[in-house]
Amino acid sequence: MSTDHISNVAEVKQKILTLIKERGEATTAEIAANFDVSYEAIRQQLRQLEASKLIERQARPNPTGVGRPLRYYTLSAAGDHLFPKQYDELAVELIDAIGDELGPAALRQVLTALTNRQVASWAAQLEGKSLQERLEALKDFYVQDDPYTEVRNGEAGLQLVERNCPFLATALQRPALCSVTVSTLERLLGRRVTREKRFQHGDGCCVFRVHVDEVLEPEQARFRFEED
Repeated sequence: MSTDHISNVAEVKQKILTLIKERGEATTAEIAANFDVSYEAIRQQLRQLEASKLIERQARPNPTGVGRPLRYYTLSAAGDHLFPKQYDELAVELIDAIGDELGPAALRQVLTALTNRQVASWAAQLEGKSLQERLEALKDFYVQDDPYTEVRNGEAGLQLVERNCPFLATALQRPALCSVTVSTLERLLGRRVTREKRFQHGDGCCVFRVHVDEVLEPEQARFRFEED
């Protein structure tokens, strides 16, 4: 990494992360040697990156055998996630491989298993709750305390509005994945659920409508593709 002058804090932090990524681990001195800023300034940025849980620190004996232990910094899982990944491409390839190699029935079986796992992880949390309370709890379906999901109960009926899909890149290419969410909601709520708005249609969100009057019997609450 070059030692060009760094004009802003954000650039310093990004270059520190990149250096650690390239080396696997680095000491404060090794990092500071790559910047035209003071050693103390680098220590301050490392403290901030550690507080943000983007890097982790380990103390090891000084290889010289004398002096204080050295602090080695590595990327945390969150820090490593800032670098390019191809999870979406892998997910699409896996979905296609299952369908192409094993057939549509196998794909349905896999998505059914995913639905079953989601239902099992949520069922106990929703036990004894009203329909409205269950839907309110399911705002955290993807992310705990999700600020981009809300429940509406008005003239349009009971709806779950999702403005941020963590699997959007995959879902845009293979919308069949969204059938897992619809089927999971149906089983947990015991009502038929349809998507009235979709990211795939350019709506900027997904809106899941809960058909309150359409109660699903246990034998009806199973995985289904939205097109079924």
